[in-house]
Amino acid sequence: MTALYSWDAEVPEGLKDPVLIVALDGWIDAGYGAAAAVGHLKAQIRTNRLITFDIDELIDQRARRPVMRLVNGVNESLKWPRLQIRHGRDTVGQDILVLTGPEPDFRWHGFVRAVMEISEELNVRLCVGFGAFPAPAPHTRSVTLGSTATTIELAERVGFIESAFEIPGGIQAAIERGFADAGKPAVGIWARVPHYVATMPYPAASAAIVDCLTRLTGLVVDTQDLHARGHSAFAQIEQLVAGNPEHLEMIRNLEAQVDAEAVQRAGARSTGESFDSGNLPTGDELAAELEKFLREQ
Repeated sequence: MTALYSWDAEVPEGLKDPVLIVALDGWIDAGYGAAAAVGHLKAQIRTNRLITFDIDELIDQRARRPVMRLVNGVNESLKWPRLQIRHGRDTVGQDILVLTGPEPDFRWHGFVRAVMEISEELNVRLCVGFGAFPAPAPHTRSVTLGSTATTIELAERVGFIESAFEIPGGIQAAIERGFADAGKPAVGIWARVPHYVATMPYPAASAAIVDCLTRLTGLVVDTQDLHARGHSAFAQIEQLVAGNPEHLEMIRNLEAQVDAEAVQRAGARSTGESFDSGNLPTGDELAAELEKFLREQ
């Protein structure tokens, strides 16, 4: 059987219990929260290519076509998509592996087996996935996080939605199951991004993801730049909605919904009861007009 990956470098000297970050393109990423989070990590931590996966085996090139550089009618080069694992160390020398590139189109089971094989060889201590999804949440409240995890203890450290439901899964979910089946810890950090900014960059989501990563793993990553960009985005959104009373009212309604959820969850935890969100207004209804307005802007 064709090998799905090749080593581009020797195992780094002194590699010890690395954290594996999974942030692949092609699945849900509202506000570009995951993409900007991993971009920030790679900007803060110098990384070198360690492993490259075979895109001919894993990627549909007609869905993700290479980019041609055309100069005066001459085809000078093709830039192909890359699916790779990179290695770096934070400012105190802790090891980090970053799996980036397009989500595979084919051979998911084989890809997960390859990731697990690599993780075993490199003694990965924790796998952390990044994601962001649109939610009925106002930009005037702090970003809250949800989790997909291999254990309830890990889920509790991030936060989770108290319910049971079935949804389509991405390759990150398949990798998490691979870690679970191997008895190893994995967790997905999912930022809740306001519906109405889901198609715009929302740096506050990226900052929340990276801050959570540092709390979970002890990695040292400076997020001041992300938070500053989040403040700038907040000011821009405020400016856009300030002149429209209807949009301001919808945001107030979203605030009331989120605050009511927080109160009900706190009460449920104190009494041991389950949280029922069925009586709360839907965020889709409240945010639809505002989302349309901001997209036009």
